[in-house]
This record gives sequence, C-alpha cells and structure tokens, in this order.
Amino acid sequence: MAHGETVPMPEAQRRAGGLASLLRSQMRNIAPFLTLIFLSAFFAIASPSFATLDNVGNILTQVSVTGIIAVGLTFVILCAEIDLSIAAIANVTGIAVAYFTLQESYVNIANVPMPGWAAILLALALCALLGVVNAFGLTVIGIPSFIMTLAMMQIAAGVSAMLVRGQIAYKVPDIITTLGSSSVAGIPWIVIVAALMLLLGHLVLTYTRFGRYVYMVGGNREAAEYSGLNVKLILGSVMVISAVCSGIGGMLGVAHFGSAQQNEFDTYLLDSIAAVVVGGTSLFGGRGGIGNTIVGLFVLGVLNNGLDHVNIDSFLKILIRGLILLAALVINVYAQRLRAKAAD
Repeated sequence: MAHGETVPMPEAQRRAGGLASLLRSQMRNIAPFLTLIFLSAFFAIASPSFATLDNVGNILTQVSVTGIIAVGLTFVILCAEIDLSIAAIANVTGIAVAYFTLQESYVNIANVPMPGWAAILLALALCALLGVVNAFGLTVIGIPSFIMTLAMMQIAAGVSAMLVRGQIAYKVPDIITTLGSSSVAGIPWIVIVAALMLLLGHLVLTYTRFGRYVYMVGGNREAAEYSGLNVKLILGSVMVISAVCSGIGGMLGVAHFGSAQQNEFDTYLLDSIAAVVVGGTSLFGGRGGIGNTIVGLFVLGVLNNGLDHVNIDSFLKILIRGLILLAALVINVYAQRLRAKAAD
C-alpha cells in the first residue's frame, strides 16, 4: 500500500455508521414513540381491561383538555419560550364563562348573566387580553417569558378568586355544555374538538408562512432578525395563541368536569408542559411540532390510565410521571448537544 493511501471503509461499516448517526439525530422523536409502545404493551399484559376500545376512548377523553391547552404551548416552546400561566388562564376563562351565565339560586355568586354567545365571547376576550399582556411584557418591556408568565399565573388566579370567592359555579352556555360533556355517534365532542385543534395547529405550523416563521425564530433568533422577520410580533402572537388555546380548554373543561371553581386546572400546567416535552419538542426551540405533542399526550394518557388499571399507589404515580418527564428533559438536552456538536 502506498504511503498516504486511504483505506476505503467497508460498505457494512458505512451503513452502520449512517444508521447510528440517524438514530442519534432522531433520538428526540424515536424515544417517545418507543416509550409509548413499551407502556402500551406493558399495561395490556398487566391488565386485560386496559387494551379495550372502551378504554381507548377513556384515554382520548382524559387527554382532551390537556391536548387543547398543549396546542398553544407547542407554539410557545417552538419559539424557545415558556408559558407558566396556561393553567391559571384556563381556570379563569372557565370561571368567567360561568360567571356570565345565569346560575341556580343555590349558587352564592354575584354573577352577571348574559346570553350564551355573549358569555363565550367575553370569556374568550378575557383570555386573549391576558395573552396580550403576556406578549406586551415579553416583547415590549423585555421581561423573560418565565418571569412574565409566572406573574400572569398569579394575576389570573387572583381574578378567578375575585369572581367566585371560594364558591362553585355549575352552569355554562348550552353550546359549551354540549361540546364539553356530550357525544356524537359515540365519540365525545371534547375529543373531536381536541383533534380538530391539534390538526389546525399542525396545519398552521407545517403549511403556513407564520408556521415557518415560528420555527425560524426558535431555531436561530438572530438569523431570523437579520432576515427581516418581525421577531417580536411572532413571539407576541404565540403568547396570545397559547392563552386562547388555554381559554378554550378551560371552558370545555368546566363543562366536562361539571363545575367551575378555583384551582381546578392547576395540574394541567405540568401535564401540558410534559405532553409537549415528552413528545420530543425541543425546549431550546426550532425542533418538534404538533405531531410530537400528540405522541406526548398518548404517553401521558397511557401512563396515567394504565397505572390506575394496575392499582399503583397514587403517590408512586406522581413519582413515575416525574421520572418520565426527567428522562424526556435529559434526552432533550442530550439531543441539543449532539446538534451543537454536529454544527461545529
């Protein structure tokens, strides 16, 4: 062999290296899907009642409100921001739509009854306004989204407390009651609404100019600015989208659960963030999407439902969910490091 001559790499070795590189680059997408398959198989074996059509319907219903809220949160996280006010905005919007609906005489709330359409519009206007405040704080004042939405979480919780003052409201407009608690052809309306919103979010992110801008802002904010994008407008828009999705989830959730009360949606903050992150959307922005969020929703839905079927202690259930979220965060960070190393 002549000095300096390059030894060609065997074909099998090249293919193996290419496969390993592909697996590393797609780890964020592959890991959640494999987790979903493993959990589904495990619970199907552990509990015969798990793998039934009725239970699949239960899982879909259980993740519907989370899915609606997670649509907007996906936009925010794709821009490398965070919204900690989603649960509080869902709660205050659900309370607001009940506040503007005539309640039964035994409900001790000094509310302002209005026609159903007006109650819905006012509730949506409220959540949109809170989203605008978040957007203003983030883009105009320059408050980091973590701090701004943390403050908004407290503001929305305060508004909720003022509206119901510790009481529970039960009635909401008829259309909200139908969408939140009724079915068509055996399929709950709330599942249909969640599916339509997830589809709409996917179409916007995948096929519209605004969706491309969201990925550009999240992937490289400086490059997006140099290319002439109005980055502040994009960031403000995703904060409003997140608030409106949270509000819709809150209104339908109130109808689904049958009551509007303080702190009703508190657990949905972690659930929604977990759905987006566990599904594989990057916390660093620019990677992921609604498809990832759907996988994350199913992972959480199968996990929660399956643990109930095998009678796991409720406190252990919280621990397991936390460990799965931690694993997703580790994969997120590791995938980001691989991406940075490849860029170098």
